Amino acid sequence: MKTKFTFYIMVVILTLTACQEKKYYAVIETDYGTMKAELYNSTPIHRDNFIKIANEGYYTDLLFHRVISGFMIQGGDPDSKNAPAGQRLGMGGPGYTLQAEIGAPHFKGTLAAARTGGSSNPEKRSSGSQFYVVQGTRQSRNALQSIASQKGITYNEEQIAKYEQLGGTPMLDMDYTVFGEVVEGLDVVDKIASVQTDNADRPLQDVKMKIRITTR
Repeated sequence: MKTKFTFYIMVVILTLTACQEKKYYAVIETDYGTMKAELYNSTPIHRDNFIKIANEGYYTDLLFHRVISGFMIQGGDPDSKNAPAGQRLGMGGPGYTLQAEIGAPHFKGTLAAARTGGSSNPEKRSSGSQFYVVQGTRQSRNALQSIASQKGITYNEEQIAKYEQLGGTPMLDMDYTVFGEVVEGLDVVDKIASVQTDNADRPLQDVKMKIRITTR
């Protein structure tokens, strides 16, 4: 009896461990190629929300409506679907915000939640749908030290090396929630970031997206 009970407990533990380690990916399809981003289990609120609305088809035919070369590409505004040329975008959402889960750095390819800034959002809550993918630029050690000093951040050697070699936007660290990273199709970020935009940073030719969730 004791042996059977021990075996049962081991099965339960292994099952729970497997569930905890399960990885989810967002496959973001565009006319410029496909990006595959791992969603962090360390940010479960953002992960689960992104999975839910993506599975509901929320992102289908929405635009990357704000594109800044050397910085990031942003999308997820529901008002961007079928938006006429010249329409100002960036204020739409699902009607709710998310509790901040701030911690991960903004390396190139990271997936982060957009949000409103300033005194109106002291808790740094995230948009319920809008996100951005970091392009950024390579950072020098001196630049990182300056940012770290200003923000009270301590970067380890691995993070410094990654910012130096891959690049990113460290000036956003500890202010926005990073909840994933591109693991395939990083070149697509560069392609979209290079498109022509208007004076509001909206691409002159619409860059539509379609997102599906997978576990591999």
